[in-house]
Amino acid sequence: MAFKLNISDKGKAWRLEIEGEALVGKSVGEKIEGKELRKDLEGYEFEITGGSDIAGFPLSKDVEGLGLKRLLLKKGWGMRDNRKGVRIRKTVRGKTISEKIVQINMKVVKEGSKKLGEIFSEQNKIKEEVKAEAVPSN
Repeated sequence: MAFKLNISDKGKAWRLEIEGEALVGKSVGEKIEGKELRKDLEGYEFEITGGSDIAGFPLSKDVEGLGLKRLLLKKGWGMRDNRKGVRIRKTVRGKTISEKIVQINMKVVKEGSKKLGEIFSEQNKIKEEVKAEAVPSN
């Protein structure tokens, strides 16, 4: 099973795809050592901030377990109606990561010795190529 990780660090985001069950059983809000994900992330510490499952339902930090639940929400994420007093029932998934989770969002809590830009250098190359194409040549 593959997880798509979105790692955010001071306004930048890095994508990582990992195989395995290193994150199964972890919950939203838990901290994870970087070496559990990849060897070159040693020294880093990440916090799970959210994610979504195979159907696109988001993880909710307020729901225990790993099943789907329908909540009556007033304000917050997923609410498109800004009228006062409106409540909408939304389906969310519990905060525990299972094999049905596809995407996991994380943030950097503690940095390692090597910068993320050096570790994910292939993602930097793509951004630089796009910038080079966007600059018009006279």
